[in-house]
Amino acid sequence: MKLPKHTVCTLSPSPLGPITLAAASDKLVGVWFEAQAHSPDLSGCAQAPGHPVLQQAAEQLAEYFAGQRRQFALPLDLSTGTAFQQKVWQALLNIPFGQTSSYKALSMVIGHPAAMRAVGGAVGRNPLSIIVPCHRVVGCHGALTGYAGGLDRKTDLLHLEGSR
Repeated sequence: MKLPKHTVCTLSPSPLGPITLAAASDKLVGVWFEAQAHSPDLSGCAQAPGHPVLQQAAEQLAEYFAGQRRQFALPLDLSTGTAFQQKVWQALLNIPFGQTSSYKALSMVIGHPAAMRAVGGAVGRNPLSIIVPCHRVVGCHGALTGYAGGLDRKTDLLHLEGSR
């Protein structure tokens, strides 16, 4: 994943470990847990804890973890993915708080019923963890499957939302 030019970052605390937030211009482009799979190299990212979008994201995530927020109201930039990935990420936004979906169901929603594996790959590369709720996707018969942030975090997020 290549970040947009002029991306700025900040580190935000969470009950599940530090989260890096990234914004470009006036949109959020990234939310990654520490040591998350598929996260980009952020070594060149300028620190900007006072950036309005990063502050707003940190506040809304804190509300989410405190059980005071079920939906995020943030300007998002999903353009870092391929057209297929963007389609999957948009579909993730429609999975309601407290509910789960499957890779098979997502593949049907986006009109590619045989692309379950590709959908899984796109879900795993979601650059906006929690905000774009990839943790709400489970395997066949509700089995907990991979999560780029770690299965323990996925379990905790689902438990926080009351779906486990």
